[in-house]
Amino acid sequence: MRVTRAHTTLNRELSGTVLANEPMSRHTTYRVGGPADLFVTCDSVADLALALRVLAEDDVAYVVLGKGSNVLVSDEGYRGAVLLLGRGFKRHGLEGEHLQAGAGVSLAALVQDAFSRGLSGLEFAVGIPGSVGGALAMNAGSREQWIGDIVESVTLYVPGEGLVAVRGAEIEWGYRTTDLPSRGVVVECTLHVSDGDKASIRRTMESNFTRRKTSQPLGRPSAGSVFLNPVGDSAGGLIESAGLKGERIGGAVVSDVHANFILNDGGATASDVMRLIRRVRSAVKETHGIELQTEIRFLGSFEEA
Repeated sequence: MRVTRAHTTLNRELSGTVLANEPMSRHTTYRVGGPADLFVTCDSVADLALALRVLAEDDVAYVVLGKGSNVLVSDEGYRGAVLLLGRGFKRHGLEGEHLQAGAGVSLAALVQDAFSRGLSGLEFAVGIPGSVGGALAMNAGSREQWIGDIVESVTLYVPGEGLVAVRGAEIEWGYRTTDLPSRGVVVECTLHVSDGDKASIRRTMESNFTRRKTSQPLGRPSAGSVFLNPVGDSAGGLIESAGLKGERIGGAVVSDVHANFILNDGGATASDVMRLIRRVRSAVKETHGIELQTEIRFLGSFEEA
């Protein structure tokens, strides 16, 4: 009833779109997942403010989704609202050495735009999927550099307060984590870039992309790296040495290119993926005595394997 009421209100007042029982397989890079009760596209800050207020009033749970590249949604779906930042959050531009980008901007598009302008600073992000907002929320990056390294400021929408600007130095940046999701919804950021030699930028980008292309199963349905690297070790290396490359449950399989990727090899369910995650974790614990921690986000409920 509360979801129905929220749906009615948002459908009437929101400028963006509101869909009921939207299959999340259409919105995740895993291409699996059952329906969300509501799928709400917010095209402006006003839309976002309205959606958050209505959902709070009707006690409807919500999550904010980027490109769906780091998430596994259960086969039963998500009992709540999934919020997507739409066209008003997909603008970016340059002011001096500062690149301003909305949270809905594709990270890949931003990397290419920086290159076309001869700007250095984002070469590390070539080949990383997802949105700018998602990259900020999880401090996306490579082994050598993270997006947090170049953040000047982030603008959040905080219910009850409105837009709040936070300096990069005031954000807690960690390995594949930040405190941003607990502080509000990321709507925009300012990144520090600098003029560079375009040929040099191209070489670095091509080198980074080639390394990713040869070491990761790019173009295959997955959520990226499944497990965090333990301190001083490699999750992929541990999984491979446990003999798990090619391990399969249903349509889910451990990649034979990089063992820290679990792929949808065709027809996989979220349950297949989750059962394989648990099998891998158990095998690595038994073989190496190390309890791997997942880095992907789980939406919905998952039955025990």
